[in-house]
Amino acid sequence: MSAGEINNILVVGAGTMGHQIALAAALAGYTVTCVDCSSQQLAKAEKFVHTYLPQRVAKGKLTPEAAAAAEKKLAFSTDLDGPAAGADLVIESIPEILELKRRMFSRLDVLCPAHTILATNSSFIVSSRIADATGRPDRVCNMHFFNPPVYMKPVEVVMGPHTSGETAAAVVEVCRRMGKMPFLLRKEVKGFLINRVLAATHREALFLYDMGVASIEDIDKAVQYGLGHTIPPFRQMDLIGLDLNLTIAMEHYRETGDPVHKPSPVLVEKVVRGELGRKTGKGFYDYTDMLAGRGY
Repeated sequence: MSAGEINNILVVGAGTMGHQIALAAALAGYTVTCVDCSSQQLAKAEKFVHTYLPQRVAKGKLTPEAAAAAEKKLAFSTDLDGPAAGADLVIESIPEILELKRRMFSRLDVLCPAHTILATNSSFIVSSRIADATGRPDRVCNMHFFNPPVYMKPVEVVMGPHTSGETAAAVVEVCRRMGKMPFLLRKEVKGFLINRVLAATHREALFLYDMGVASIEDIDKAVQYGLGHTIPPFRQMDLIGLDLNLTIAMEHYRETGDPVHKPSPVLVEKVVRGELGRKTGKGFYDYTDMLAGRGY
């Protein structure tokens, strides 16, 4: 399957990552369907699209014609079977739980045509842990976008030992056509490139706070101004979503059993309270005014 043969893209999962990946693909001219089992989540996704596109037009970042074309190219649905039957590329963006992903890939393998490439947007789970749930391991890879996908350029395309060169090349080219900056990893490694560095920074920042060494604000300022990080660790975790951070930490801890990877107490506490970061209006910082200004 070459990039030139990819016209229809299916995005599975309409969360923050999924619906923005879908929109980015539609803006690049692909015909896209974003599916989710939650009608409520799909409604939120559609609201984002109907808000984002006019804002970009108003700022002169997008022409009215391009916005209208993207909106026409993008559909939202609770039906997986129909869109899967016509998909050339599937980008899975469901929760970071291995068994959920394996079940989804097994189902997609049955529903999709033989040529369809199945990519996971997982930020930590390598595709070799998923590929054998399908009968097409050569057409399975990681295609990891960064939050928020409509703005962020990097995409990590990760080849497992099962992934064909043709599949990797096609996915890299799709990224380029979406205006992204793809990085091809020819070997799987836990956390890939960027998140390995990011996870180490987050883990150390949480440790320093949990040990009472410094406040969240001072740790962030130290990293921002001392190390030159544009978005410091606690702000970054709020942007990613504390629930996702916790899920990733739990999966890593279950896999390794290493106490170093045991989730931070303050991270667990925040998630239990429902303070998940920007998307809920509160995480390590308060975003109530920001969300109110966006009409959420």
